Amino acid sequence: MRKYQGILLIFFLSCFVSFSQGIQSEYSFDIKGTVKGKENREAISGVTVTTTSGGYTVTNGLGEFKIKAIIGDLIQFESVEFQTVSHRVKSSEDVDVLVEGYEPFYNTNSKSNSKRSSVQSQSYLDSAIYYKKTDFKKSIDFVTKAISQLGRNGNKTEIANSYTVLGEIYQYYKQYDLAISSYKEALLSEKSTKTELLLGKSYLLNKSYKNAETIFLSIQKKSGISAYEKTQVYEGLGDVYIGLNNTTKSIENYNQGLSIAQKNSIKSKITDLNSKIADVFASINKVEEAKAYYDNSLELSKKETPQRAVQEKEKVADFYNRNNEYDKEISLRKKSLKDFQELSQNTSRVPKSTNQTITSDSISTQRIKYKIGNALLSQEKYAEAIPFLEESIKEAGDDNDLLVQKDATRKLSEVYEYQGDFTKAFETYQKYVAVVDTLYVRKEQELSQAARFNREIALKQSRIAGLEKERELYQSKFDLALTSEQLVDRQKWLIYSLIFGMLLLGLTAYFFYRSNKQQKLANNLLALKSLRSQMNPHFIFNALNSVNNFIAKSDERSANRYLTEFSTLMRAVLENSEEDFIPLTKELELLELYTKLEHSRFPEKFDYEITLDEHIDVDAYQIPPMLLQPYIENAIWHGLRYKDEKGFLKIDIKEINKNSIEISIADNGVGRKKSAALKTSNQKKQKSKGMGNIKKRIDILNDMYKDKLAICITDNDEDGTGTKVVFNLKKDQ
Repeated sequence: MRKYQGILLIFFLSCFVSFSQGIQSEYSFDIKGTVKGKENREAISGVTVTTTSGGYTVTNGLGEFKIKAIIGDLIQFESVEFQTVSHRVKSSEDVDVLVEGYEPFYNTNSKSNSKRSSVQSQSYLDSAIYYKKTDFKKSIDFVTKAISQLGRNGNKTEIANSYTVLGEIYQYYKQYDLAISSYKEALLSEKSTKTELLLGKSYLLNKSYKNAETIFLSIQKKSGISAYEKTQVYEGLGDVYIGLNNTTKSIENYNQGLSIAQKNSIKSKITDLNSKIADVFASINKVEEAKAYYDNSLELSKKETPQRAVQEKEKVADFYNRNNEYDKEISLRKKSLKDFQELSQNTSRVPKSTNQTITSDSISTQRIKYKIGNALLSQEKYAEAIPFLEESIKEAGDDNDLLVQKDATRKLSEVYEYQGDFTKAFETYQKYVAVVDTLYVRKEQELSQAARFNREIALKQSRIAGLEKERELYQSKFDLALTSEQLVDRQKWLIYSLIFGMLLLGLTAYFFYRSNKQQKLANNLLALKSLRSQMNPHFIFNALNSVNNFIAKSDERSANRYLTEFSTLMRAVLENSEEDFIPLTKELELLELYTKLEHSRFPEKFDYEITLDEHIDVDAYQIPPMLLQPYIENAIWHGLRYKDEKGFLKIDIKEINKNSIEISIADNGVGRKKSAALKTSNQKKQKSKGMGNIKKRIDILNDMYKDKLAICITDNDEDGTGTKVVFNLKKDQ
């Protein structure tokens, strides 16, 4: 009862807030005005204008402003060049503010104003850095205030510093394109090795390896950079060549950086570079060389922070796992687990993981225990694996770490299956399905949060871009004011201003167009993820009905066999669920397994055949996952299942031309019209979303990849029986 009362209370509060906001927006209006000096009527630009109802703007180069307000609002005009002025809104009339004692920016007294502005701006930047890892909105707001505070008085060093801090914030929140733009803006104001290194790192994170290489090579040619910066350059080049698949150059640069780090006792970089060199050797299967460098990094990490030591142990343990050295892996992970638990006890704030957010790469006690259990399972030590997996599931549940909880629950189900305890295996598998469902819900929430986050970023960036254009306008006005004293013809000043304004307008239009294009791409990606997240549960529940059918018939052997093959199919489906496209070979393997499972359930209802044109280069084609399966499912369940005699399902893949193929799914079932008529009243009420979701996916993918897919559904025979679905799939260009 209390639960329902709480829900009702939240509902009424939401309605009240929405109603209040509606009233506020209904009675809000635009107020225009100017801010000028009282004695000289000089327009004052860069003045911050705010209202108590949340409005915000900055005066332009002519001292003009426009802001939304409501009756009773208090408008405040703030600047370092005069005392704050307030105005109470009584009507929608224009507001003209005259400031006493204001002197134009080109007067000598502006030096003291500039100094005050610089001090205040630095204070804002310090606050932005403080909030960088905890509150994105506050951090960006402080940078905005810093740039606004500098205005026309800010020197190039201070402006460059502001944009560098802005880039670091964007980089921390993985907005690499915006980080790159901010670093470039900083470098336009003032060249700095620190900013260039950050720009190179952002290019790396954005996988723009050639751009990153250009930046690092240009820094390498500089004279007078510190030993630490040289080490960073060589490390960056090593990372670049890893991205470009040039392991020889990568090792050369890592070794150059390691040599400098050892010579200058840069301990953290010595550890990092040993570890990265080991990674490269491991990637090219030079196991002994990799072990030697991993041994070095493990020993060196003990002298660093406990967190760094744990990270290195886990990294090396993963290496042992890939090389099937499970005893070494388990031993190292147990040490890592002990160190992590001690670290948690010795800190006032217990770290749930080594990362701020729980991801597939996070290090936590539950993930370490899951990996130990997995290693024991690989050695067929089922009894030893079970406690680690159970503890992992419990701790993951306590920490709300659904990723580990999902993986550990699935593995525990497999352990019970290997031991022959099919009851526990099935019960655990049901828990696994429940966790997967919860994970899908969370992913939908994360997608919604990501969309809101992107909108916030767009708004903040728009405000900063506006401030930068205002600052450019201030600087232009300053230069023109100085040169105007030497010009005889005042009309030249007007011509230059008009040209500048037109260029500025064109540039603004270009950035607006590019921003819209990027937003459309982001929206398409979010929509695809949402549609995929709806397809997988639909498939899972339909397939589980088949398992239930065997259990209902008391056919335990068929149920066990079906469950084993079904788990293989589900593992592959979930692995592919995050991809827009997968190789056609994988999709055909999944279809063959799925059709085999359905045939084992209805052997008396249909036979099937899958034919593949031998001339087709299957590896050259990519297809969206789970695209064909719903149509095969429809053919069996709504066409062949209702047929009196035994039916036939044919899946045929043939080549149309060198760049496209045709995939057809044909059945001789009862047909679409009769299938619809045979549905029960309850079935007719339940609307399937499968076909609609597939159409939406195809539309979005064709919009993104230029008509890669086409689909056509027809009756197989003239009398309306049978159904044929034809896909046209184009090769990636």
